[in-house]
Amino acid sequence: MNWRETSREAMHWHTNEQGTKIVCDLCPRHCQTQPGQMGFCKVRGNVDGTFHTFNFGKSVTATQECIETEAVNHYMPGARILSLGNIGCMMACSYCQNWQTSQIKHLNDAHVFEYSPQQVIDLALANDIKVISWTYNDPVVWHEFVLETSKLAKAAGLTTLYKSALYIELEPLRELIEVIDIFSISLKCMDDAIYRKENKGKLQPVLDAIELIAASDRHLEISQLVVTGLNDDGTDAIKTARWMREKLKPEVPLHLVAYHPSFKYKKPRTELATLLKLRELVINEGIQYVYLGNVYADDMSNTHCKSCSNLLVERFGLSVHVPGLDADGKCKKCQTPSVIRHALAGQPERKQVLAHFEAVQTHSFTWNDEIRSVHIFLTNPQKEPVQIKLTRLPQGSVQYLELNEGLERIILSKSSADESELRLEAACQTPLHILPVLDRAHFPVIDETKTSSYA
Repeated sequence: MNWRETSREAMHWHTNEQGTKIVCDLCPRHCQTQPGQMGFCKVRGNVDGTFHTFNFGKSVTATQECIETEAVNHYMPGARILSLGNIGCMMACSYCQNWQTSQIKHLNDAHVFEYSPQQVIDLALANDIKVISWTYNDPVVWHEFVLETSKLAKAAGLTTLYKSALYIELEPLRELIEVIDIFSISLKCMDDAIYRKENKGKLQPVLDAIELIAASDRHLEISQLVVTGLNDDGTDAIKTARWMREKLKPEVPLHLVAYHPSFKYKKPRTELATLLKLRELVINEGIQYVYLGNVYADDMSNTHCKSCSNLLVERFGLSVHVPGLDADGKCKKCQTPSVIRHALAGQPERKQVLAHFEAVQTHSFTWNDEIRSVHIFLTNPQKEPVQIKLTRLPQGSVQYLELNEGLERIILSKSSADESELRLEAACQTPLHILPVLDRAHFPVIDETKTSSYA
Protein backbone atom coordinates (compact mmCIF):
# COMPACT_ATOMS: atom_id res chain seq x y z
CA MET A 1 0.00 0.00 0.00
CA ASN A 2 1.03 3.62 -0.45
CA TRP A 3 0.88 4.53 3.23
CA ARG A 4 1.89 8.16 2.57
CA GLU A 5 -1.43 8.97 0.89
CA THR A 6 -3.44 9.28 4.10
CA SER A 7 -2.79 11.04 7.39
CA ARG A 8 -4.64 12.53 10.35
CA GLU A 9 -3.91 15.22 12.88
CA ALA A 10 -1.42 14.14 15.51
CA MET A 11 -1.36 14.75 19.23
CA HIS A 12 1.35 16.61 21.17
CA TRP A 13 2.59 19.53 19.10
CA HIS A 14 2.60 23.31 19.12
CA THR A 15 3.54 26.18 16.83
CA ASN A 16 6.73 28.07 17.64
CA GLU A 17 6.64 31.68 18.86
CA GLN A 18 7.38 33.01 15.39
CA GLY A 19 4.49 31.03 13.92
CA THR A 20 6.77 29.62 11.24
CA LYS A 21 7.33 26.03 12.40
CA ILE A 22 5.57 23.24 14.22
CA VAL A 23 7.35 21.74 17.23
CA CYS A 24 6.65 18.07 17.98
CA ASP A 25 6.21 17.36 21.70
CA LEU A 26 5.97 13.57 21.52
CA CYS A 27 9.63 12.67 22.02
CA PRO A 28 12.60 14.59 23.49
CA ARG A 29 13.93 15.33 20.01
CA HIS A 30 11.31 18.09 19.54
CA CYS A 31 11.61 18.23 15.77
CA GLN A 32 10.71 21.59 14.21
CA THR A 33 9.12 21.37 10.78
CA GLN A 34 7.91 23.75 8.13
CA PRO A 35 4.95 22.90 5.87
CA GLY A 36 5.77 19.83 3.79
CA GLN A 37 8.54 18.62 6.10
CA MET A 38 8.62 15.39 8.09
CA GLY A 39 10.21 14.89 11.48
CA PHE A 40 13.16 12.62 12.28
CA CYS A 41 10.87 9.58 12.47
CA LYS A 42 9.60 10.22 8.90
CA VAL A 43 6.02 9.33 9.85
CA ARG A 44 4.97 12.60 11.53
CA GLY A 45 5.06 15.90 9.70
CA ASN A 46 3.77 19.38 8.96
CA VAL A 47 0.76 19.46 6.63
CA ASP A 48 -0.16 23.05 5.82
CA GLY A 49 0.55 24.23 9.35
CA THR A 50 -1.02 21.28 11.16
CA PHE A 51 1.00 18.38 12.53
CA HIS A 52 -0.06 14.99 11.15
CA THR A 53 0.65 11.34 11.79
CA PHE A 54 1.01 9.25 8.63
CA ASN A 55 1.18 5.81 10.26
CA PHE A 56 -2.16 5.54 12.07
CA GLY A 57 -3.17 1.89 11.76
CA LYS A 58 -0.27 1.13 9.42
CA SER A 59 1.61 -1.94 10.54
CA VAL A 60 3.57 -4.98 9.58
CA THR A 61 1.53 -8.17 9.63
CA ALA A 62 0.01 -8.99 13.00
CA THR A 63 1.83 -11.99 14.47
CA GLN A 64 1.03 -14.52 17.18
CA GLU A 65 3.94 -14.81 19.60
CA CYS A 66 4.37 -15.60 23.29
CA ILE A 67 4.79 -13.03 26.01
CA GLU A 68 8.40 -13.99 26.68
CA THR A 69 9.21 -12.75 23.16
CA GLU A 70 8.87 -9.25 24.62
CA ALA A 71 11.24 -9.79 27.58
CA VAL A 72 8.34 -10.27 29.98
CA ASN A 73 8.87 -13.14 32.44
CA HIS A 74 6.79 -12.11 35.45
CA TYR A 75 3.34 -11.67 33.90
CA MET A 76 1.14 -14.48 32.52
CA PRO A 77 4.03 -16.87 31.73
CA GLY A 78 3.66 -18.54 28.35
CA ALA A 79 0.70 -16.41 27.27
CA ARG A 80 0.05 -16.12 23.56
CA ILE A 81 0.14 -12.50 22.41
CA LEU A 82 -0.85 -10.60 19.28
CA SER A 83 2.17 -8.51 18.26
CA LEU A 84 1.89 -5.47 16.02
CA GLY A 85 4.60 -3.08 14.91
CA ASN A 86 4.35 0.14 12.98
CA ILE A 87 6.75 1.94 10.66
CA GLY A 88 9.26 4.66 11.46
CA CYS A 89 11.10 5.30 14.72
CA MET A 90 12.12 8.16 16.99
CA MET A 91 15.63 6.68 17.20
CA ALA A 92 18.12 5.22 14.73
CA CYS A 93 20.20 2.49 16.35
CA SER A 94 23.26 1.45 14.38
CA TYR A 95 22.51 -2.20 15.24
CA CYS A 96 18.72 -2.02 14.74
CA GLN A 97 17.27 -5.48 14.09
CA ASN A 98 14.13 -4.08 12.46
CA TRP A 99 15.81 -1.46 10.27
CA GLN A 100 13.80 -2.49 7.22
CA THR A 101 10.64 -1.10 8.82
CA SER A 102 11.95 1.38 11.40
CA GLN A 103 14.12 3.35 8.97
CA ILE A 104 11.76 4.71 6.33
CA LYS A 105 14.42 5.08 3.63
CA HIS A 106 14.74 1.27 3.63
CA LEU A 107 11.01 0.49 3.85
CA ASN A 108 9.35 -1.61 1.17
CA ASP A 109 5.72 -0.50 0.99
CA ALA A 110 4.69 -4.08 0.23
CA HIS A 111 5.39 -4.91 3.88
CA VAL A 112 2.88 -2.34 5.17
CA PHE A 113 -0.70 -3.30 6.02
CA GLU A 114 -3.55 -1.31 7.51
CA TYR A 115 -5.69 -2.17 10.52
CA SER A 116 -8.44 -0.26 12.27
CA PRO A 117 -8.46 -0.28 16.08
CA GLN A 118 -11.51 -2.54 16.08
CA GLN A 119 -9.91 -4.95 13.61
CA VAL A 120 -7.02 -5.47 16.02
CA ILE A 121 -9.41 -6.26 18.86
CA ASP A 122 -11.46 -8.61 16.68
CA LEU A 123 -8.31 -10.40 15.50
CA ALA A 124 -7.20 -11.05 19.08
CA LEU A 125 -10.63 -12.27 20.16
CA ALA A 126 -11.08 -14.50 17.09
CA ASN A 127 -7.82 -16.26 17.91
CA ASP A 128 -8.45 -16.49 21.67
CA ILE A 129 -5.45 -14.22 22.39
CA LYS A 130 -5.57 -12.25 25.64
CA VAL A 131 -2.64 -9.85 25.20
CA ILE A 132 -2.02 -7.20 22.53
CA SER A 133 1.63 -6.16 22.23
CA TRP A 134 2.91 -2.93 20.69
CA THR A 135 6.40 -3.89 19.60
CA TYR A 136 9.08 -4.39 16.89
CA ASN A 137 10.14 -0.93 15.73
CA ASP A 138 9.18 1.43 18.49
CA PRO A 139 5.51 2.19 19.32
CA VAL A 140 6.32 5.71 20.59
CA VAL A 141 5.73 7.16 17.10
CA TRP A 142 2.47 5.16 16.85
CA HIS A 143 1.03 7.05 19.80
CA GLU A 144 -2.45 7.88 18.55
CA PHE A 145 -3.20 4.39 17.25
CA VAL A 146 -1.80 2.71 20.36
CA LEU A 147 -3.91 4.90 22.64
CA GLU A 148 -7.15 4.44 20.71
CA THR A 149 -6.75 0.69 20.29
CA SER A 150 -5.60 0.12 23.88
CA LYS A 151 -8.74 1.84 25.18
CA LEU A 152 -10.84 -0.60 23.15
CA ALA A 153 -8.69 -3.47 24.41
CA LYS A 154 -9.39 -2.59 28.03
CA ALA A 155 -13.11 -2.42 27.30
CA ALA A 156 -12.89 -5.90 25.73
CA GLY A 157 -11.04 -7.33 28.75
CA LEU A 158 -7.71 -7.67 26.95
CA THR A 159 -4.26 -6.96 28.39
CA THR A 160 -1.93 -4.48 26.67
CA LEU A 161 1.87 -4.65 26.47
CA TYR A 162 4.22 -1.84 25.41
CA LYS A 163 7.72 -2.89 24.28
CA SER A 164 9.76 0.27 23.82
CA ALA A 165 13.07 2.10 24.09
CA LEU A 166 10.90 4.78 25.76
CA TYR A 167 12.41 7.87 24.19
CA ILE A 168 9.24 9.80 24.96
CA GLU A 169 8.11 12.93 26.78
CA LEU A 170 6.36 12.51 30.12
CA GLU A 171 2.96 13.94 29.15
CA PRO A 172 2.26 11.36 26.41
CA LEU A 173 3.72 8.67 28.67
CA ARG A 174 1.15 9.53 31.33
CA GLU A 175 -1.55 8.89 28.73
CA LEU A 176 -0.06 5.48 28.02
CA ILE A 177 0.12 4.56 31.70
CA GLU A 178 -3.67 4.93 31.80
CA VAL A 179 -4.23 2.22 29.18
CA ILE A 180 -1.12 -0.03 29.16
CA ASP A 181 -0.82 -2.93 31.62
CA ILE A 182 2.76 -4.09 30.95
CA PHE A 183 5.81 -2.03 30.08
CA SER A 184 8.89 -3.89 28.80
CA ILE A 185 11.58 -1.27 28.39
CA SER A 186 14.80 -1.54 26.43
CA LEU A 187 17.42 0.49 28.31
CA LYS A 188 20.17 0.59 25.71
CA CYS A 189 22.98 1.37 28.14
CA MET A 190 23.98 3.80 30.90
CA ASP A 191 26.36 5.81 28.73
CA ASP A 192 24.95 9.02 27.24
CA ALA A 193 27.76 9.20 24.67
CA ILE A 194 26.74 5.80 23.29
CA TYR A 195 23.09 6.85 23.24
CA ARG A 196 23.96 9.90 21.19
CA LYS A 197 26.31 8.14 18.77
CA GLU A 198 24.79 4.69 18.30
CA ASN A 199 21.08 5.31 19.06
CA LYS A 200 20.64 8.97 18.09
CA GLY A 201 19.03 9.76 21.43
CA LYS A 202 19.85 10.80 24.98
CA LEU A 203 19.99 8.74 28.16
CA GLN A 204 18.37 10.97 30.80
CA PRO A 205 14.90 11.25 29.20
CA VAL A 206 14.74 7.45 29.09
CA LEU A 207 15.66 7.16 32.77
CA ASP A 208 13.08 9.81 33.69
CA ALA A 209 10.40 7.94 31.75
CA ILE A 210 11.22 4.60 33.38
CA GLU A 211 11.00 6.21 36.82
CA LEU A 212 7.54 7.55 35.98
CA ILE A 213 6.34 4.04 35.13
CA ALA A 214 7.99 2.66 38.26
CA ALA A 215 5.99 5.13 40.36
CA SER A 216 2.75 3.74 38.92
CA ASP A 217 1.12 0.37 39.54
CA ARG A 218 1.91 -0.88 36.05
CA HIS A 219 4.00 -3.98 35.52
CA LEU A 220 7.59 -3.15 34.55
CA GLU A 221 10.52 -5.19 33.24
CA ILE A 222 13.88 -3.90 31.98
CA SER A 223 15.98 -5.39 29.19
CA GLN A 224 19.42 -4.45 27.97
CA LEU A 225 20.93 -5.57 24.70
CA VAL A 226 24.56 -6.53 25.32
CA VAL A 227 26.31 -5.31 22.18
CA THR A 228 29.79 -6.56 21.38
CA GLY A 229 32.31 -3.75 21.74
CA LEU A 230 29.82 -1.23 23.14
CA ASN A 231 28.53 -2.26 26.56
CA ASP A 232 29.84 -5.77 27.12
CA ASP A 233 32.81 -5.21 29.47
CA GLY A 234 30.79 -5.18 32.71
CA THR A 235 31.03 -1.46 33.46
CA ASP A 236 27.65 -0.67 31.99
CA ALA A 237 25.97 -3.68 33.59
CA ILE A 238 27.14 -2.54 37.03
CA LYS A 239 25.87 1.01 36.39
CA THR A 240 22.54 -0.39 35.27
CA ALA A 241 22.24 -2.59 38.35
CA ARG A 242 23.07 0.24 40.73
CA TRP A 243 20.57 2.57 39.06
CA MET A 244 17.86 -0.10 39.20
CA ARG A 245 18.58 -0.85 42.83
CA GLU A 246 18.26 2.86 43.70
CA LYS A 247 15.28 3.81 41.52
CA LEU A 248 13.16 0.70 40.94
CA LYS A 249 11.38 -1.85 43.08
CA PRO A 250 13.45 -4.95 43.94
CA GLU A 251 11.09 -7.29 42.07
CA VAL A 252 11.71 -5.59 38.70
CA PRO A 253 13.74 -8.07 36.62
CA LEU A 254 16.65 -7.32 34.31
CA HIS A 255 16.96 -9.18 31.00
CA LEU A 256 20.48 -9.28 29.54
CA VAL A 257 19.92 -9.92 25.87
CA ALA A 258 22.35 -11.31 23.29
CA TYR A 259 22.87 -9.08 20.27
CA HIS A 260 23.28 -10.28 16.68
CA PRO A 261 25.02 -8.33 13.88
CA SER A 262 22.50 -6.18 12.03
CA PHE A 263 22.10 -3.01 9.96
CA LYS A 264 25.32 -0.97 10.19
CA TYR A 265 26.91 -2.74 13.16
CA LYS A 266 28.67 -5.98 12.25
CA LYS A 267 30.73 -7.05 15.26
CA PRO A 268 30.28 -10.70 16.33
CA ARG A 269 27.22 -11.98 18.18
CA THR A 270 27.35 -11.74 21.98
CA GLU A 271 28.97 -14.83 23.48
CA LEU A 272 27.18 -16.82 26.18
CA ALA A 273 30.25 -16.53 28.42
CA THR A 274 29.93 -12.74 28.30
CA LEU A 275 26.27 -12.86 29.32
CA LEU A 276 27.02 -15.25 32.17
CA LYS A 277 29.75 -12.93 33.45
CA LEU A 278 27.45 -9.91 33.36
CA ARG A 279 24.68 -11.88 35.01
CA GLU A 280 26.97 -12.69 37.92
CA LEU A 281 28.01 -9.04 38.21
CA VAL A 282 24.47 -7.67 38.43
CA ILE A 283 23.37 -10.38 40.85
CA ASN A 284 26.30 -9.42 43.07
CA GLU A 285 25.06 -5.82 42.85
CA GLY A 286 21.75 -6.89 44.36
CA ILE A 287 19.44 -7.46 41.39
CA GLN A 288 17.22 -10.35 42.43
CA TYR A 289 15.87 -11.49 39.07
CA VAL A 290 18.26 -11.64 36.12
CA TYR A 291 17.42 -13.46 32.89
CA LEU A 292 19.34 -14.09 29.69
CA GLY A 293 17.58 -13.34 26.40
CA ASN A 294 18.15 -14.80 22.93
CA VAL A 295 19.84 -17.74 24.65
CA TYR A 296 18.73 -21.30 24.03
CA ALA A 297 20.26 -23.24 26.90
CA ASP A 298 18.96 -24.88 30.05
CA ASP A 299 18.33 -22.81 33.20
CA MET A 300 19.21 -19.44 31.66
CA SER A 301 15.76 -17.90 32.19
CA ASN A 302 14.03 -20.01 34.81
CA THR A 303 12.30 -18.45 37.81
CA HIS A 304 12.93 -20.02 41.22
CA CYS A 305 11.30 -19.45 44.59
CA LYS A 306 13.33 -17.00 46.65
CA SER A 307 12.48 -18.92 49.83
CA CYS A 308 13.03 -22.57 48.97
CA SER A 309 14.60 -22.51 45.45
CA ASN A 310 11.73 -24.54 44.00
CA LEU A 311 11.46 -24.25 40.22
CA LEU A 312 8.45 -22.01 39.60
CA VAL A 313 8.65 -21.31 35.86
CA GLU A 314 10.77 -23.32 33.43
CA ARG A 315 11.81 -21.66 30.17
CA PHE A 316 13.84 -22.80 27.21
CA GLY A 317 13.99 -20.09 24.61
CA LEU A 318 10.32 -19.27 24.08
CA SER A 319 8.96 -22.54 25.47
CA VAL A 320 7.42 -22.10 28.91
CA HIS A 321 6.09 -24.42 31.62
CA VAL A 322 4.79 -23.46 35.06
CA PRO A 323 5.38 -26.49 37.30
CA GLY A 324 5.83 -24.76 40.65
CA LEU A 325 3.07 -22.14 41.01
CA ASP A 326 -0.53 -22.42 42.11
CA ALA A 327 -3.39 -20.30 40.80
CA ASP A 328 -2.67 -17.62 43.41
CA GLY A 329 0.94 -17.27 42.29
CA LYS A 330 2.32 -19.01 45.37
CA CYS A 331 5.10 -21.59 45.44
CA LYS A 332 3.52 -25.04 45.54
CA LYS A 333 6.29 -26.29 47.82
CA CYS A 334 6.48 -23.62 50.54
CA GLN A 335 3.46 -21.37 49.77
CA THR A 336 5.62 -18.24 49.55
CA PRO A 337 4.01 -15.62 47.26
CA SER A 338 5.99 -15.16 44.05
CA VAL A 339 6.55 -12.04 41.95
CA ILE A 340 4.67 -13.61 39.03
CA ARG A 341 1.41 -11.88 38.17
CA HIS A 342 -1.46 -13.99 36.82
CA ALA A 343 0.70 -17.07 37.14
CA LEU A 344 -1.53 -19.56 35.33
CA ALA A 345 -3.51 -17.22 33.07
CA GLY A 346 -1.09 -17.83 30.20
CA GLN A 347 -1.47 -21.62 30.43
CA PRO A 348 -5.00 -22.34 29.10
CA GLU A 349 -6.15 -25.74 28.04
CA ARG A 350 -5.59 -25.92 24.29
CA LYS A 351 -7.24 -28.30 21.85
CA GLN A 352 -4.52 -30.69 20.74
CA VAL A 353 -6.30 -32.71 18.06
CA LEU A 354 -8.10 -31.01 15.19
CA ALA A 355 -10.87 -32.91 13.47
CA HIS A 356 -10.58 -33.98 9.83
CA PHE A 357 -6.99 -32.78 9.40
CA GLU A 358 -5.64 -33.52 5.93
CA ALA A 359 -2.19 -32.21 5.01
CA VAL A 360 -1.97 -30.41 1.68
CA GLN A 361 1.62 -29.20 1.97
CA THR A 362 4.65 -30.15 4.06
CA HIS A 363 7.68 -28.09 5.07
CA SER A 364 10.64 -28.58 7.39
CA PHE A 365 13.27 -26.42 9.04
CA THR A 366 16.53 -27.55 10.65
CA TRP A 367 17.78 -25.56 13.63
CA ASN A 368 21.38 -24.35 13.69
CA ASP A 369 23.66 -22.34 15.98
CA GLU A 370 22.37 -19.02 14.60
CA ILE A 371 18.66 -19.71 14.07
CA ARG A 372 16.53 -21.05 16.93
CA SER A 373 13.19 -19.51 16.02
CA VAL A 374 11.21 -18.83 12.86
CA HIS A 375 8.13 -17.03 11.64
CA ILE A 376 5.76 -19.15 9.58
CA PHE A 377 3.32 -17.17 7.49
CA LEU A 378 0.73 -17.36 4.75
CA THR A 379 0.94 -15.13 1.70
CA ASN A 380 -2.72 -14.11 1.75
CA PRO A 381 -5.37 -13.59 4.45
CA GLN A 382 -7.63 -16.58 4.96
CA LYS A 383 -11.38 -16.40 5.53
CA GLU A 384 -11.51 -19.93 6.88
CA PRO A 385 -9.39 -21.27 9.77
CA VAL A 386 -6.07 -22.75 8.66
CA GLN A 387 -4.91 -25.87 10.47
CA ILE A 388 -1.22 -26.66 10.89
CA LYS A 389 0.33 -29.81 12.35
CA LEU A 390 3.69 -29.20 14.02
CA THR A 391 6.04 -32.11 14.73
CA ARG A 392 9.24 -31.62 16.70
CA LEU A 393 12.10 -33.96 15.86
CA PRO A 394 13.67 -36.24 16.92
CA GLN A 395 11.34 -36.48 19.93
CA GLY A 396 8.25 -36.70 17.72
CA SER A 397 5.97 -34.53 19.86
CA VAL A 398 2.98 -33.17 17.94
CA GLN A 399 1.11 -29.89 18.33
CA TYR A 400 -1.85 -28.61 16.31
CA LEU A 401 -2.12 -24.90 15.51
CA GLU A 402 -5.02 -22.96 14.07
CA LEU A 403 -4.85 -19.56 12.39
CA ASN A 404 -8.27 -17.95 12.30
CA GLU A 405 -9.44 -15.23 9.94
CA GLY A 406 -6.95 -12.38 9.57
CA LEU A 407 -4.02 -14.03 11.37
CA GLU A 408 -1.30 -14.92 8.89
CA ARG A 409 1.91 -15.22 10.92
CA ILE A 410 3.11 -17.05 14.03
CA ILE A 411 6.47 -17.52 15.75
CA LEU A 412 7.84 -20.98 16.52
CA SER A 413 11.03 -21.72 18.42
CA LYS A 414 13.30 -24.54 19.45
CA SER A 415 11.79 -26.10 22.56
CA SER A 416 14.64 -28.20 23.98
CA ALA A 417 18.39 -28.65 23.68
CA ASP A 418 18.06 -31.91 21.75
CA GLU A 419 15.44 -30.70 19.27
CA SER A 420 16.93 -30.54 15.78
CA GLU A 421 14.08 -29.99 13.32
CA LEU A 422 10.53 -28.75 12.82
CA ARG A 423 8.14 -30.45 10.42
CA LEU A 424 5.07 -28.47 9.37
CA GLU A 425 2.00 -29.86 7.61
CA ALA A 426 -0.67 -27.38 6.53
CA ALA A 427 -4.27 -28.10 5.55
CA CYS A 428 -4.58 -25.29 3.01
CA GLN A 429 -3.64 -24.55 -0.59
CA THR A 430 -2.19 -21.10 0.16
CA PRO A 431 1.61 -21.45 0.31
CA LEU A 432 3.15 -21.52 3.77
CA HIS A 433 6.52 -19.79 4.14
CA ILE A 434 9.27 -19.92 6.75
CA LEU A 435 11.50 -16.96 7.66
CA PRO A 436 14.42 -17.26 10.12
CA VAL A 437 14.22 -15.00 13.18
CA LEU A 438 17.61 -13.68 14.31
CA ASP A 439 16.40 -12.18 17.58
CA ARG A 440 13.28 -12.79 19.62
CA ALA A 441 12.04 -9.22 18.92
CA HIS A 442 13.05 -9.36 15.25
CA PHE A 443 10.31 -9.05 12.62
CA PRO A 444 11.82 -10.57 9.47
CA VAL A 445 10.64 -9.28 6.10
CA ILE A 446 13.31 -11.17 4.13
CA ASP A 447 15.66 -14.05 4.87
CA GLU A 448 18.53 -12.05 6.38
CA THR A 449 20.74 -15.14 6.55
CA LYS A 450 21.11 -14.74 2.78
CA THR A 451 21.99 -11.03 2.69
CA SER A 452 24.07 -8.57 4.70
CA SER A 453 23.27 -5.41 2.76
CA TYR A 454 21.37 -2.45 4.14
CA ALA A 455 22.00 -0.06 1.27
